[in-house]
This record gives sequence, C-alpha cells and structure tokens, in this order.
Amino acid sequence: MTRHRHSFQTSASLLRQLFTIALLAVAGVAYSQARTSQLFNFDWRFHAGDIEGAEAVDFDDSGWRHVDLPHDFQIEQPWVSPSANERPDNSDPGANIRSLLSSRGFKEMGIGWYRKTFKPDESWRGRRVLIDFEGILYVGDAYLNGQFIGKTDYGYLGFEADVTRLLRWDADNVLAVRADTRAPLNSRWYTGAGIYRDVHVVTTNPIIYFSRHPLRLTTNGRDSVFISAEMMLFTRDISNLRVRTRVMDRQGKVVAEQTSASPLKSSGRAGEYELEPIRINDCHLWNVDDPYLYTAEVAIVDGDGNVVDDVRQRFGVRKLEFSPEFGMKLNGNKVILKGIANHHTLGALGAAAYPRAIEKRLRLLKEYGFNHIRTSHNPYSESLLDLCDSLGILVVDELYDKWLTQYIGGRVEWTEQWQHDIPEWIRRDRNHPCVVFWSLGNELQTYANLPYGDWGVTPYRMQKPLLLRYDDTRLVTVAMHPRGRNHQTDSLPAPLVMETDIAAYNYRYMYFPGDGRRFPWMMFYQSEAAMTALGPNYYEMDLDKVIGLAYWGAIDYLGESQGWPAKGWAQGAFYIDLTPKPNAYLMKSIFTDEPTVHLCFQGQSREIEWNGITQRIRELTDHWTRTEGEKLNLTVYTNADEVEVIVNGRSLGRKNNDRNNPKTRNQIRWNDVMYEPGYIEAIARTDGRVVARHREETAGQAVALRLTADKDWRADGMDLNHVVVEAVDKRGRVVPTAAMDVHFEVSGPACLAAVSSGDHYSDELTQTDHRRLFQGKALAILRAGQQAGTVTLTATADGLKAAKLKLMPRQ
Repeated sequence: MTRHRHSFQTSASLLRQLFTIALLAVAGVAYSQARTSQLFNFDWRFHAGDIEGAEAVDFDDSGWRHVDLPHDFQIEQPWVSPSANERPDNSDPGANIRSLLSSRGFKEMGIGWYRKTFKPDESWRGRRVLIDFEGILYVGDAYLNGQFIGKTDYGYLGFEADVTRLLRWDADNVLAVRADTRAPLNSRWYTGAGIYRDVHVVTTNPIIYFSRHPLRLTTNGRDSVFISAEMMLFTRDISNLRVRTRVMDRQGKVVAEQTSASPLKSSGRAGEYELEPIRINDCHLWNVDDPYLYTAEVAIVDGDGNVVDDVRQRFGVRKLEFSPEFGMKLNGNKVILKGIANHHTLGALGAAAYPRAIEKRLRLLKEYGFNHIRTSHNPYSESLLDLCDSLGILVVDELYDKWLTQYIGGRVEWTEQWQHDIPEWIRRDRNHPCVVFWSLGNELQTYANLPYGDWGVTPYRMQKPLLLRYDDTRLVTVAMHPRGRNHQTDSLPAPLVMETDIAAYNYRYMYFPGDGRRFPWMMFYQSEAAMTALGPNYYEMDLDKVIGLAYWGAIDYLGESQGWPAKGWAQGAFYIDLTPKPNAYLMKSIFTDEPTVHLCFQGQSREIEWNGITQRIRELTDHWTRTEGEKLNLTVYTNADEVEVIVNGRSLGRKNNDRNNPKTRNQIRWNDVMYEPGYIEAIARTDGRVVARHREETAGQAVALRLTADKDWRADGMDLNHVVVEAVDKRGRVVPTAAMDVHFEVSGPACLAAVSSGDHYSDELTQTDHRRLFQGKALAILRAGQQAGTVTLTATADGLKAAKLKLMPRQ
C-alpha cells in the first residue's frame, strides 16, 4: 500500500478541482441552505490488523465487526505480562517495543481498519462536502471510494477532507480509515488506538464559505467583543455580500447585532476579515464560579438577507492578568490554579472520547475543589474544552511531550511537523475562555538530541512566533523536568526557562523563592506536583504570588505502571473507576472552604522513583470492617480547627489542626488505634461548633447487590450511564471485603460499553460482561442507543440477591 508523506490534509487534485469551480463561478449565484454538520459516528465496521486493499470500494468487509465511534481498539487487547528479560515497570523502557508495554498499559500496539458504507443525502447535492476527523491514534490515513483524502501524523489533532468530487450519488460510497500505533517509542504512556474522537460530515456553499476554525474572538475583558473571520470567496460577484454578527446570551436571546456596512472587498482567495467591534450592554463576565457563556453567530448574507454560510462560537468575556507580585488574576481577583495533570484516557473506556465520561470526571473534580486541568501532554478533545467552558475549569493547553519525532507518531520528522500542528491547535482552541495559557511541551530541556543542540531554546524561539500569529492574547510556557537545571550550574534555571513567559517546574516548587530573587520577573507554576507530598507542596508555596499547581496522576490511569501486575499509575486520589480514595478528602480540605472531615487508615508503604524523585506511597482505606484486635494507624483529614475520634462511644481524645505546619496541616494522626467491631466516627469542630462528621460502621455478611445509576440519560447513541454496583449487608451497608464476580446483562436500546473497578492490579479486561468487586464495588458503563425505550440492567453474583435496574433514556 502506498504510504503518504505529504503533510497537506486534502489532495492537490481536489484543490485544483475546487479552483476550477471558482473560475467558472458567475454572477447571480443561487445560494442554498447554510452550513450543516452531521455526526458520522454510527454503523462502522472494524478489523484488527492490517489488510492490503481494505480501502477499495469492492473489498468484502462482511466479516468485520460492527462498531460505533468513538472507538479504542487497543483497550480491547489482552494484557501482556512482562517476560523474564523485561523490566516489569516504567523505569527503563529500553530500545525494543515489547519493553515499552509497561508504559503503554501492557497492551500490544498494532493496526486497525475501519470502513463505513453510506449513500450521500440528497440535500448534499450541489454543495461542498467535507469529512471532519477530530482525531485518529496514533497516525491515521483516510480514503473515500479507494482514493486517499487526508491523514493525521499526530493523532491528537484532526483534519478535514473535501470529498465533493469523489462522492458517488447513485451507488454506495465507502469511507475507510487505517489507524496505526506501531511506531517504536512513539509515546511514554497508554495512548489508545483508532478513531477515538468524533467524525462529522459538514456541508457548505460550494464557492462562498468560512474556512476551517475561521473565527478569532477576543474581548476587552469588560463589554466589547472583537472578531475576525477567515472566508473563502471563489466568485467574482461579491458586491451584494455582507457579514452579519449576532451575540446571544445564555437563553438564546440576541443581545447585540450588526451587519458590515460595506461589501467584502476581495475574491478568489482566502481572506481574514476584521469585523467591527461589538458592545454587550450589561455584560455578564465569565469566571470559575459563574461560567457565563455567550454565543457569537457570524454569517455571510446576501443583499436579501439570505444566509450563504454561518458559524457559531461560544465564548466568555473575562480578563486575565499575570504578575510576579500576584501570580494570576481573573477579572481582577486573585485565582490559584488547583489542578490535575493526567493523560487524556478515560479509565475502562480507554481513549474513546465520550463527552459524558469527560463531564463525569470534570464534575467530580469540581466537587473536590479542583478548578484547573493541564492537558498533559497533548491537545485533548474539543468536548473537554467545551465542558471546561461550561463548568468554569481553567485549562493549561499543551501541545507536545518532547520535540522529537519519536514522540509525535514517528512518521514525519518533528522539524517538519510542528509548522502544521501549531496552527490547527491554536485555531481550534483559542476561542475557549477556559484556556488561560499555552504550553508547547514537557520535560524536554534535558534532551541533548533536541533539534539545534541548545536544550530547546532555538525550537522554542521558532515555535512561539507562529503561535502568536494565531493568538497573541495568552502567555506561553514549557513544563520543565525536575532534574533539568542549567547544565553549567544547578544554582541557575535551565536556559529554556529564561525564554518562557511562565516558569513551569515539575515538582521543584522549592526553587521558586531562590529563582524569584535572582530573576524578579519570573512567574511560577508547579506544572506537576507529587501526590505523595499532597499538602506540603501546596502550603509551602507562596500562595500570594504563585500561579498554582497541577497534581500529577490525581486519577489513576492506564500505562506508566510502577510494576506489574499494576496496569498503570495507581498513586492517585481517585481509583481508575473514579471512586474517591481517602486522600481525595485531603485534597478537598485543601482546595475548598467546605467543612470536611474523613477517616483514613494507612497500610503498608513502599518507595517508587518517578522522574528522578523518590516517593513513598501507602495503601489507604477508610472502612471499619477488619480483623478484631488489629492495630491501625489513623489519619483524619480535615480543614476544621480540631477533631475528636469516637470508637463505640468511647472518645480517643481531641486534637488540633496545626495550620502553622505545612507538612501536617489538615492531617491529624492517631497511632495504634485498636480495631473492634461497631463503629468509628470523626467529629470536626471549628470555634467549638460541630461542622462535619464521618462515621464508618462494621459491615455484616453480604446478602445482595445494589445498583445506582446516573440520573440523566439521553437516547442519542452517544450518552453514557455510569452504574455503580455494590455488595450490601442486610442493613444496606457496603461490604468492603466482598470480592464476588458480578455478571451484567443489558436488554433494551443500550449496550454495555465497559466494566471496571478500582482494582488496578486485576487481570480482567474492561470490554466484557463481568467484573469482580473491589472493596465491595464495581462499575458498569452503559451506552445509549439512538431510540428511546426501557433499558434494563441486571447484575448477578453467586450467593447474593440479584439487582435489576430499569432506566428510561430520554429522546
């Protein structure tokens, strides 16, 4: 099969054909309907492995498996345990591909083919028709009716292909995609594989239309909106064309409107047009607690007011300020980034970018006080940014890991690729109010083999001007490796830090004071913070001056295992199924003012090394169902003044929260607490008043299963319902020692998308119909069908009463 090395996203022949249309355009063009966009995720066929000729129209795919997108075929692969000559953890990836499996979640990499057969809708006739892919991992090639139409060489960014001239109106059309993750050393984590994001069919006017990601929308931070729009005008008659702009509020009411006073001036090429500023009366600002969004609708209209093409963009009006004196302000108020730096995957779903799965994570994080996400180390899905806009979560938007070919897919040299990636990335993301600054890379200043041999300085100086061409309203940084100081003396920052707008240090927050004294213009952001130092690495910063921090791996994820049989990072505050661990409540006590108290029992500890930093991790639990006579070390997490611990009515005493000690703040300890059946309760007081309680009781024998579902569910073919299954005793208490294998059966218009639990050491697959309970719990994720109807989920386990749940997804 021919491999395509060119970086353009549509073939040269299609561009020539489009230009021919432009030359033939005449006065009096009849304008049809405005832009349409149709989700193209359903009714695909999939084959694991490479097949010669699978892009051909007449290829027989009848034996292929039916799938709907988004789809991650790597998550379906069996686990591959390390062989005797492999390191079983993430410490030494080596040079051969099998030794990479610990970082890649112990899953084999490979190739997958997708095919979708369809007939064009009659409404597409006479229009420009595009196929828009948001992402294909890790590299992907697309074909229509056997013809190559486009590709991605860095699967975290998408592309569109003009297929107008390739469509067959009276016959079946076949859209085929080849996804490949095999390139050696192309990632340090579990990426997933396949068409893992949405596909759309977009139609526009054939000769007058907005280009890809056409709007650049900025504000003055108070009440004025500035918009430029890139348009393609392939016609000689543009005298009657105008640009109309409307701004709608949250309820859809038009609050501002204007139409360009003079006709568009140029034709026959792309043009970026600056529109007249728009003022919003009584403007409602966007912030983390009140993320108010407006919608801009920009339309090309003819002399009669008919819409030729239009685009919509949600936006927020907000003002960002940065200074070494106060770190970051939003709308004039000091804000500290309280965040997470995780990879893009979604637990048991792998990389498949379901908006509901993303929303569930974001709402969980918001509940525990997080206000920030760093998209380490690649652009996340558009759905995530849309949701962060809606929920008020601040984003540091990151493009790359390392500036090396092996980390961007391995098919095109990085020195040839970044010029194509930066425009697509910035144009896609720049209008989101949630994005507060850009990051061009991660932990790369220690690599002597970076292009131009100066530890990243020249590559940064090359990339930044191109970035600013598309957005000059935000600052730019690169996250620094903790061991990468100046190569002549450790007392000075790395040369690359001196180039960036923000000094972003992974873990090394202790350098902030000294570097700030030497270089008073520096502004500091702890771009990765260690979970094992949770608390000190927040309170030991000068919170009046720093921008904030992002805790690395706050949610357990696939890949980057610290040792088989763990299938990935297991040091988070939330299990991979999103169940909170006890230290999630320590985070909540730090990040929020909500009165919080939570019991935590510390088990065995061990040391791990992560990025050259030795960390001690412990098993943490919070239940009171144990072996009688067992001695436990208890830590109570609280932001109250003091805590009293009660065991079966007997007080173990009161202890104060030492807020002057950053190493123990919000962590109050009792050692050698003797377990006895009954209950244990922590009572938190502030100013002598009870403000919070946490009580755990000894559970009895498990007798039944219980199912608890999300409350809202839509029958749109894409929505998910996360259903928690628990083993309970006769009083309805969860039995944390229960470990039965639970089988799931679904009837009605839905399917079982994945199963999970918090057990990262389990050898069970997630794409199956059963799961063993972990600490008495498991998770079933249902995907809705496209038709409304009653969905029934039944859960069974040996020795327990079965549970049945009826759900009604709304249309």
